[in-house]
Amino acid sequence: MNVLEERILQDGVVLNGEVLKVDAFLNHQIDPVLMQKIGEEFAARFTDKKITKIITIESSGIAPAVFTGLILGVPVIVAKKNTSITMTDSLVSANVYSFTKQQHYTITISKKFLSSDDHVLIIDDFLANGQAALGLLDICEEMDCSVSGVGIVIEKSFQDGREKLTDKGIDIYSMARIKSLENNTVTFM
Repeated sequence: MNVLEERILQDGVVLNGEVLKVDAFLNHQIDPVLMQKIGEEFAARFTDKKITKIITIESSGIAPAVFTGLILGVPVIVAKKNTSITMTDSLVSANVYSFTKQQHYTITISKKFLSSDDHVLIIDDFLANGQAALGLLDICEEMDCSVSGVGIVIEKSFQDGREKLTDKGIDIYSMARIKSLENNTVTFM
C-alpha cells in the first residue's frame, strides 16, 4: 500500500457512500510533505513526455500541480472558476460540473499562457465523473496544444470518469484508485 492510500485510510472520511472527504491533507489543510511525494511520483511517471506546461483547476489541484511543476521545471497554469477584472486578455473557457459542489462552473485560462507548441500535463485532485479533466481537454483542444497525460491524486473508479478519458485516448495515471466507498469504507483497486 502506498503512502497516499495509507493517508486516505488514516484521515479520509466517507460521506454517504459516495464522497471522500480529504480536507485533513489535500484540499483544506495541505500536507506539503505528502504533496512533494505526490509531485515526485507524477514527475517520474510523466518525465519522458516532454511536458512544457501543467494545468489544473482551482483550488484543490494546485498543491499537487505545483510540486509536480517544481520537479519537472515547468510552469503551472490554474484554470479559474471565476474571472476577475485582472483577467482582461483573450480567454478560452469550458463548462464543467463539480460532483462534490453539485454546481456548474465556467473555467477560464488566458490564451497567452498556452500555444500549439505546448505539451500539457493535466493534474487534478479527484477523478469521479471526469468533467474537470474533460473541460481542461476542451481548452487544450481549442488552443491546439497536445495533452501528454492526466495525473489524478485520487480516482473514484466506480464512477465513469476514467472511461470518458480513455475513450479519448488519454494516458491517465491515478495515484490511488478507489474501488468502493460502500458502507462508508474505502476499498482500493
